Amino acid sequence: MVNYAVVVDLSGFRRGIDLFNRGEFFDAHEVLEDVWRPAPDEEKKFLQGLIQVAVGLHHYSTGNKVGARSLLARADRNLSSYPEGLQGVKLAALRARLAEWILALDNGHRAPPLPRIEIANDLTPEL
Repeated sequence: MVNYAVVVDLSGFRRGIDLFNRGEFFDAHEVLEDVWRPAPDEEKKFLQGLIQVAVGLHHYSTGNKVGARSLLARADRNLSSYPEGLQGVKLAALRARLAEWILALDNGHRAPPLPRIEIANDLTPEL
């Protein structure tokens, strides 16, 4: 079993999640990339997955549905290997929303509500 570390830049992580949840996907991806760079190797794909969700939704907002679908699918694959609750993130809920988005984009349906990255307060390390 892999032992996951706590994200080094917890304040940056929280700021990126806040931006994401406000729909500021481009800014969220920029902030989360700054967290990703110094992250421990075992968490890089996790952070990359979150960044890919933000970039995918940014692509969607600019009309690039093909790019959005591609990035959301890659994000889901990257997130699939991590346990529920890593860094407090409710991954099951996020991945369920990603599945809805991918299905809608595959079938030309109207986009579902924007996903949120929910953090379980009891799982988030104290500052």
